[in-house]
Amino acid sequence: MNRALNPLPAEAPLAMPIQDLDGIAPGTIAVATSPHGMLVKRLLLIALTAMIGLAASSEVRFALSRDGLGVIDVILLLFFVPLFCWISFGFVTSMIGFLQLISGKHPGFTAIPSPASSLRHRTAVLMPVYNESVEATFGRVRAMTNSIAAAGAAEWIDFFVLSDSNAFHGKREEAAWREIAAEAPINVYYRRREKNIARKPGNIAEWVQRFGGAYENMLILDADSLMSGDAIVGMAAIMEERPSIGLLQTVPMIINAHTVFQRWMRFASDAYGPIASAGLLWWSGAESNFWGHNAIVRTRAFAEACGLPELPGKPPFGGHILSHDMLESALLRRRGWAVHMVMIDGSYEEFPPTIVDHAIRDRRWMQGNLQHLRLLDASGLHWASRLHLLIGASAYLTSSGWLLLLLTSIAQAAASKGGQLLGVVTPPSVLWLTVLLLFGPKAMGTIWVLADGKRRRSFGGFGGVLRSVALEVPLAILLAPVTMVMQVKALVGLALGIPVHWNTQDRDARRISVREVLPDLKEHIALGLLFAATVLIDPITALWLSPLTLGLLASPWLISLTSSQQIGDRAERLGYFRVPAPTIDDPVEHANDDAEEDGTPPLVIG
Repeated sequence: MNRALNPLPAEAPLAMPIQDLDGIAPGTIAVATSPHGMLVKRLLLIALTAMIGLAASSEVRFALSRDGLGVIDVILLLFFVPLFCWISFGFVTSMIGFLQLISGKHPGFTAIPSPASSLRHRTAVLMPVYNESVEATFGRVRAMTNSIAAAGAAEWIDFFVLSDSNAFHGKREEAAWREIAAEAPINVYYRRREKNIARKPGNIAEWVQRFGGAYENMLILDADSLMSGDAIVGMAAIMEERPSIGLLQTVPMIINAHTVFQRWMRFASDAYGPIASAGLLWWSGAESNFWGHNAIVRTRAFAEACGLPELPGKPPFGGHILSHDMLESALLRRRGWAVHMVMIDGSYEEFPPTIVDHAIRDRRWMQGNLQHLRLLDASGLHWASRLHLLIGASAYLTSSGWLLLLLTSIAQAAASKGGQLLGVVTPPSVLWLTVLLLFGPKAMGTIWVLADGKRRRSFGGFGGVLRSVALEVPLAILLAPVTMVMQVKALVGLALGIPVHWNTQDRDARRISVREVLPDLKEHIALGLLFAATVLIDPITALWLSPLTLGLLASPWLISLTSSQQIGDRAERLGYFRVPAPTIDDPVEHANDDAEEDGTPPLVIG
């Protein structure tokens, strides 16, 4: 029980200067933090990616040059080379992660040692909120505070709800806080800003400048985050043991999934995600990334390194930096602090309930990540940090690249009456290699799930896993062109100077009707009809394009059906998309997990 019901503790100011990204880089802490062999690992990753990409590109170039390379042929190659290298990079990362997991060199997601007795410094858990569901948000606050106390860290960890909500939400939040704070086993505080300045980065910065001096660490959440007390205490214990670490990022798993889309994404994340995460951890080392939540940060390191400037110019590419987290990890590393990633149990987040809600969030991320192109030349950044920024930005340029590649190919085919379309001149070996690169990570993830009996049973058994994969793969094929067009539309909007608006994210499941979504899919339908019309030019090419054609023409029904909670519940009963239960009860989902680990594998820090 709290001894006093105070909204906020005594202030402990901590300076957080704005960083100069163009001048002389600041000095770094004189501590060696990078694991051994990272340069060799990264060179191997780049070499394998380049080898696959250049081999395929050479085959395509030979095929195109049989009758001489024309201007359109060169344009096709300019698109093909970086795009193929992009999917090669993802495949190689997943392959390395698969080898790490299947060989036992990395234990995968595992319990984290959580010795509360080793804590010597205070940690603040920060949950920024912005007009969120009060019941869901404070239900998670109650669950986490109880779990922290059960882990034995009540005297070392305080919980802050940092609100940027409007006055109406604020009154409801304060009432919910009073109820929880009166009975919570740890200190729970509440603060609402009158003005939402600089969004979440401004919210966190304001807390650092007012209260950061009293806390060695701050564990940052999102409103939909859920973490177990053992995970929180264990991360704080690592920060005590490793004083050179400035940030420790977890890999959150998805909870509270109800619609078909959420269950589908949760299965894909749980089944295929670990190999990608293990591969990313393998080559990131002390230059890992920050995803803005479910991570613990050394407060003074953050204060001295991460005061964000505004970018020159107007939004969407100027003004406040939206994807602040990736830059903050780069700035921490610039100062010499290690930024690591861990794969641990007990770290969770929600996922948007529908394809439409995901696209809305994706557009906001696109604007923030494309701003990073202006930061690649910031002074003093580690080259691996620049690589992270480039990868994050280029992820939103590949959709436009693929579309331009396809349209250029179709235009060339129309001009030559069917003789030169990429699907025809590309050697079969390259086409099959493309299939391998795209679907190989799914196959490796499936093998990893099936390789262990306990893990296999947690996914519904051998039959359940195969049924789920058999449904997930065609759904992913149908979704790919839909996402491509959505991202291209968003990119065009940003290019025209239309910034995103920071609205409250819709986290509640609701069925979207075909009639409701159809007006927003005119471009999808038109492009699908264009792809279908290629049958008049070349039937073989039309066959290769048929998955894209089907996905685009079926997009209204795909969005509608996957937004259904009723169908999602039915799929669960039939054994589709089952995943391991979380290790902490989610008060929103009412999920329970009474299973205990027989042993604790060694924790791997990137």
